[in-house]
Amino acid sequence: MKKCFLILCATAFLMPAFGQPNNAEKIFTIDADKIKAHIQPTMYGIFFEDINMSADGGVYAELVKNRSFEFKMPLMGWKEIKQDGADGSILVLNRSRDNPDNPRYIQVTSKSADGYGLSNEGFHGMGIKKDDKYNFSVLARLSGAAGLGLRIELVNSKGEVIGNSTVSPTSMEWKKDTASFIASENEPKASLRLLIKGTGSVDLDMVSLFPQDTWKQRPGGLRADLVQKLADMKPGFLRFPGGCIVEGRELYTRYQWKRTIGDVANRRMIINRWNTEFAHRPAPDYYQTFGLGFLEYFELAEDIGASPLPIINCGMACQFNTCEVVPINQLGPYVQDMLDLIEFANGPVTTKWGKKRAELGHPKPFNLKMLGVGNEQWGDQYIERYKLFEKAIHAKYPQIRLVSSTGPSPDGDIFNHSNKILRGLKADILDEHYYSSPDWFFKNVKRYDNYDRKGPKIFAGEYAAQSVATVSPENKNDWECALSEAAFMTGLERNADVVNMASYAPLFAHVEGWQWTPDLIWFDNLRSYGTPDYYVQQLYCLNKGTDVVPVTLNNETVTGQDGCYASSVLDANTHELIIKIENSSKEEQKADFAVNGVKLASNGTLTLLQSDDLNSVNSLDKPLAVSPQKREIGLTGNHIKLTLKPYSFNVIRVKLNK
Repeated sequence: MKKCFLILCATAFLMPAFGQPNNAEKIFTIDADKIKAHIQPTMYGIFFEDINMSADGGVYAELVKNRSFEFKMPLMGWKEIKQDGADGSILVLNRSRDNPDNPRYIQVTSKSADGYGLSNEGFHGMGIKKDDKYNFSVLARLSGAAGLGLRIELVNSKGEVIGNSTVSPTSMEWKKDTASFIASENEPKASLRLLIKGTGSVDLDMVSLFPQDTWKQRPGGLRADLVQKLADMKPGFLRFPGGCIVEGRELYTRYQWKRTIGDVANRRMIINRWNTEFAHRPAPDYYQTFGLGFLEYFELAEDIGASPLPIINCGMACQFNTCEVVPINQLGPYVQDMLDLIEFANGPVTTKWGKKRAELGHPKPFNLKMLGVGNEQWGDQYIERYKLFEKAIHAKYPQIRLVSSTGPSPDGDIFNHSNKILRGLKADILDEHYYSSPDWFFKNVKRYDNYDRKGPKIFAGEYAAQSVATVSPENKNDWECALSEAAFMTGLERNADVVNMASYAPLFAHVEGWQWTPDLIWFDNLRSYGTPDYYVQQLYCLNKGTDVVPVTLNNETVTGQDGCYASSVLDANTHELIIKIENSSKEEQKADFAVNGVKLASNGTLTLLQSDDLNSVNSLDKPLAVSPQKREIGLTGNHIKLTLKPYSFNVIRVKLNK
């Protein structure tokens, strides 16, 4: 993700020129025996970046904020408790010389038999579900006499206890203590209390609370409802960890994958680069604990059947911020990190990093096929670094396809310079980004029609229609934006011999903790919903097909005539014809799809995504306001006759008779 407004003009919102249709029936011709391109399994996928509280406070299910006291303000998120006159003190201790990855812990001293301790507010509260089990853990060490206990309480927004348990530290050395309990009610804004039982001191670190009900029931895992929405898309790839997260505001805060694996207590926390990026949404308590690290990303990709696409820092920090770079003669460690990552993902257990992967519980390789060199860099500084990475990686791993950046915008001097040089270098995959108005997406449906078929493949790596202006906090995920993206994607699909991958961005956003909008999936502490844009992406993912076949209107590709946009594919796996047809006009239109070259079954299905109101949005309370509706349709011979509703995106699937 980049602040493209610095490169792209944040144009005023333009209403797309929706066509005024001819009311006569339109006859679309599909030559199903003329394959024009093969569709890659990676065609439609997911872009993940820890923006908008996507990881901590989002898909990473940890409920305790600042669990290891490593925020800039060590007790941020925590509050001292003195019940009924109880007294005590909290001391923050630093052991950076002995443990630089997790230097801080606290010493809590109680002077009262009961009632002294501290509470944690969670991430805009803690989302708690009635009758669900919650697992508490803490690293504890007695500082003096034995006999102290910890009473753990979940408290609702009224201050009432809705779940509790106790632990009794017994060791003078660091030891993990655990407890579990069942919540007695639903609560979106719960908090956690730790109260000392007895007098004396105890050292605490890594205070943690997870729901038992995580994705695949993995301890310390991911939030199940959010991952399910990803799994429901059946994406072809998962790009991670970003995004500008890869670069960092400066190199110190860049993403370093080796620091995100192993014991979570020793994953070095850093501040999230989005914490104060935008004046309209400051979030000084936004950090990265890396509980969601590279092993978890690879496992997530494996779980949802997506090909992993990690992006690695290339020795450049964000060019919109510090523009800090590593000198060319000091790039060695950065290049080695990439080589080690490939070994971590694919190497046998006899190699150093393959062995590490096995020790972390995953002896089977992850079958990594693609890797990104830098995120959204540009200019000669990027090109000279890219050359070094490409040479080193392909010398050892020639089968790995590399994604290279064309910068933050889809045109202009920066794009043209990078595009020309990278094509000359015969780069594998070029990453293009576009955040613009719905009008831009409608007008650029033909963008890839004349791209060089023998040149690098294209990754439409980040795109989203902006209802107001790029980076405006007023942007909405409305139906007009989704409709424009659906039209644009017919152009991606028609050109699948050039475009091999595409992903909307950003992916997730917390309704109370976002920095950037629009976003694909929104959530609070208990609920989540897919936007109209999500359902467009899902329909393309689920109806990808394997081979592009031409669909025409009056012998022309369907790219906006009377507001119609279309693409058609065959699915060799299911023996079906799949037609995607959009009516972006305000009037219904009659359509007849005449299919040549194959024989069709007598019926099929129509999945409709539609709203009469271009301003329609989904919400937590109305998550399905704009969502797919599926029904069966009948056919007459090799003709599919439909009435296309206004402002509609339609997916038709019909079996082929053998």
